[in-house]
Amino acid sequence: MMILEDYLKQHARLNPDKTAVVCGMEACSYAELYERAKLRSAEFTDCRGKMVLIRTTQTLDFLVTYFAIHMAHAVAAPMEKNMPEQLFDELGKKLSGYDVSEDIADVLYTTGTTGRSKGVMISHRTIIADAENLIEGQGFTPELTFIISGPLNHIGSLSKIYPVIMLGGTLLIIDGMRDMSIFFHALDYPAEKMATFFVPANVRMLTQFGAERLASYAEKIDFIECGGAPLPHSDMLELCNLLPNTRLYNTYASTETGIISTYNYNDGRCLSGCLGKPMKHSRIFITDEGRIACQGDTLMSGYIGEEELTHSVLRDGTVYMSDLGHLDAEGMLHIGGRQDDVINIGGYKVAPTEVEDAALLLPEVEDCICISVPHPIMGYALKLLVVVAGKQQLDKRRLALHLKNHLEIYKVPLLYEQVEAIERTYNGKLNRKFYRHDRPTP
Repeated sequence: MMILEDYLKQHARLNPDKTAVVCGMEACSYAELYERAKLRSAEFTDCRGKMVLIRTTQTLDFLVTYFAIHMAHAVAAPMEKNMPEQLFDELGKKLSGYDVSEDIADVLYTTGTTGRSKGVMISHRTIIADAENLIEGQGFTPELTFIISGPLNHIGSLSKIYPVIMLGGTLLIIDGMRDMSIFFHALDYPAEKMATFFVPANVRMLTQFGAERLASYAEKIDFIECGGAPLPHSDMLELCNLLPNTRLYNTYASTETGIISTYNYNDGRCLSGCLGKPMKHSRIFITDEGRIACQGDTLMSGYIGEEELTHSVLRDGTVYMSDLGHLDAEGMLHIGGRQDDVINIGGYKVAPTEVEDAALLLPEVEDCICISVPHPIMGYALKLLVVVAGKQQLDKRRLALHLKNHLEIYKVPLLYEQVEAIERTYNGKLNRKFYRHDRPTP
């Protein structure tokens, strides 16, 4: 089986002058990228079969190092660039004590938004299967230039390297979305077709503060993939309006499952919560408890050093997720929130995402999160924390009436609070763990 670096070598031979990576003022051809990685791999000759921790940066040098580790038959373990030195060293010593099979390519650490962070072992076979899923499911081509803005130590952005390198396309790397002008400058790159990956927070920022400029690139943007967390339906509709001819994908993926299914919601229906049909190397079924279960070549090999935890999630070639969902008559996956996130109020079960999506339909609601809080009479009650656009004050009565028109009465929050910001992870996910009433006090 060819691994990703074999495709890099192939393109270095067949298309040596083709631009492989653009990062800031630096550009690198396929021939240059392969030679630099091959030269760097000599630094890891003593690491064969071992894990190599590297700090993740949005740079060409990171990509060179990542490919070089694989070329040296070692395992890449990309870490947050700002991880404290002591923690980095401690984790390095811990990982050095584990033996991994020769087919393991990477150890990727989960974000830990709903629990502690875990090291997920990803095989070379999984990387190729993820790449082929994306190529077939979203229409990657050799002519495509893909903009990567997210951190390369997590599956959302790292997985986009796979199909681009496999096909011989071009990667354009920028350091985050804090400055929208940098993203729009990237869209000015002289390419006929461009694509990118967003988390929901990116979409909200662009549609609120850069809608007109984003629309000006409508004919150039081939497709946009959204992932990491459910995209509110209001934002889906807004993107469809701004980019009428662009393929807009919601994708079901995780570090444990790889890239599983995808749905182009700019299909005239814009189905909320739909994540499409399983892709080439993937299969889905729903358990009796309503949980999503995934099979196929994109699955993880397990959690490193966590045999018992691995068995609780991965059994008989199936990864059992905490996400709730169902398959419709077309065989498309629809997600209904996470089992761990469902809130039990007086015997009624509420998916907080449903409340949040309804609230976000109001133009003045910029961001929100639905949480459970202790209540002196009811035991627990729903509370909605809301960020209001501009300098407006939250009209609690208007919001409650709006929600009553869109939700069953038991799903309408009893309490409302205006806040300055909602806690999110670095990649835009709602940090529900932060708001749990039973979380330990720092």
